[in-house]
Amino acid sequence: MTSNLFDLSGKVAIVTGGNGGIGLGMARGLAEAGAAIAVVGRNEAKSAVAAAELKARGAKAIAVTADVTDRAAVADMVARTLRELGRIDILVNNAGINIRKPPHALDPAEWDTVIRTNLTSAFLCSQAVHPAMKQAGGGKIINIGSMMSIFGASFAPAYAASKGGIVQFTRSCAVGWAADHIQANAILPGWIDTDLTRRAREEVDGLHDKVLARTPAARWGAIDDFAGIAVFLASPASNFVTGAAIPVDGGFSVMG
Repeated sequence: MTSNLFDLSGKVAIVTGGNGGIGLGMARGLAEAGAAIAVVGRNEAKSAVAAAELKARGAKAIAVTADVTDRAAVADMVARTLRELGRIDILVNNAGINIRKPPHALDPAEWDTVIRTNLTSAFLCSQAVHPAMKQAGGGKIINIGSMMSIFGASFAPAYAASKGGIVQFTRSCAVGWAADHIQANAILPGWIDTDLTRRAREEVDGLHDKVLARTPAARWGAIDDFAGIAVFLASPASNFVTGAAIPVDGGFSVMG
């Protein structure tokens, strides 16, 4: 019974930004649990490499090139996934960017770019998969927030606003689609070793040491630390969990 709770055999997952970083870590976990994966990203070559890796692990996977801030591109992404993989049971809204500037220095166009990529894309993708999930009798939506969903950051005003918005959007979907048997939850990553945070360490003095000093686990997270939480939130094990925002941060957020 325990293994069946986490079995994703026959399920299909879309993972935006699934060609690297946290998205790839989650895609690996979902694939290991039996799901077929649509790896979505703007970088066609990078997505193809990620899909090939998942196939080498024994999973069915396709690479889908799409700009998830564009409604027509999102519709095409959903249509292709349904055509090639047959259904949609899981959506991971992971696509995201950051522009590190203090609030007074951030250009409105930069603000719009971050909000559109991090928050509007989650809305567009969730709305687009809803009919397929409803028709299938339910589904799972996993939105990727951040520690900045909880804390402010002088160097990330648009990013923090977008990730705070992700939590509230998740709660709205959880309430709005409960009758359709769709659970929506958010994951709040702490400081994870990715390309994005490597750039942050170059741009923010002392960041590496400050993170280690505050993190009880005494290390930066790894992308594969997200495999388990992805499987839990995508599987029947979480059928009574919805509207939650779960930190995956080595204890960073509970430190005083």
